[in-house]
Amino acid sequence: MNKSNAARPGLADRYWRVFVNRLAYTVQSAKPGRNGKHYYYKPKDGRRLTRETVLQHLNGQITIGIYPINPETQRSKWVAIDADYGNAVDDLLKLQWELLRDGVEAALEKSRRGGHLWIFAEEPLLARDCRVYIYNLATRLKVPVRGGAGLAEGIEVFPRQDELGETQFGNALRGPLGVHRAVGRRFWFYGADYRLEAQLEYLERLKKITQDEMSRFVKGRSMPEEFQPKPKIVLPPYDPTRNEFRILDHVGPVQRRSGNYWTRCPSCAGQGRDRSGDNLAICVADPRKYKCWAGCTKEMIRAALGCPIPNRIAS
Repeated sequence: MNKSNAARPGLADRYWRVFVNRLAYTVQSAKPGRNGKHYYYKPKDGRRLTRETVLQHLNGQITIGIYPINPETQRSKWVAIDADYGNAVDDLLKLQWELLRDGVEAALEKSRRGGHLWIFAEEPLLARDCRVYIYNLATRLKVPVRGGAGLAEGIEVFPRQDELGETQFGNALRGPLGVHRAVGRRFWFYGADYRLEAQLEYLERLKKITQDEMSRFVKGRSMPEEFQPKPKIVLPPYDPTRNEFRILDHVGPVQRRSGNYWTRCPSCAGQGRDRSGDNLAICVADPRKYKCWAGCTKEMIRAALGCPIPNRIAS
């Protein structure tokens, strides 16, 4: 590592104040899997995030993923908008400009295929309010949201959930300013010199959203209808002899890992995505349960297979 970018312990404290809202975290694998991807894993020994771990992240020894929501409070210290499609940066700049009109200063971070737009709170804010605010903003600006209106490409908003159960983790995002293991480099924030000290100084200077401001932003608003959660369907016990749609008849080849089959998502593939062929997880015990980890809905997956869901009832 370049000595000018070596992180001192004090930088870990400052990073913690900006980004850390929960002690759970993930670590990106140093070596790629058979498909070339560097996966993120929760530490096997259940260890919690420490300043020393953050320091190792800043010094490029490991790369961590951080969770937005603390399930004890259902609040998040930050919101991140992830975009990695063709004109992703243009859409992030559009959002950044509109946020500034609300008095919100957002930081744009480079990424491998697009960028991340980060918004910070003076004190942790309800995840539900954060999501309502950003989804309404994106809808007004006609910025595509992945999964909305059947879109396979679009922004993703972290936190991904309104709230979490006590033992749930939600979705983690790569912690900024670390070294991405797949490319061996950092992705910096625009607006500051490419030094760790300068980057953190820039983030600390940004105006943070207050609780009063967020309350004003979401007053009288709700989640746009197309993004509201669908009623949960309770499936009868799985019966492999029953005549019904079987996704395993339509996809393949599959790999088996951690109680799931993993294979290429048909919806992603139709958009030229999922080159590693493992976005789609299918439960081994009940193959009626499947999920695209890139955000494609069941409706999108079934439509891509030429087997649309009748009357939009998931099965």
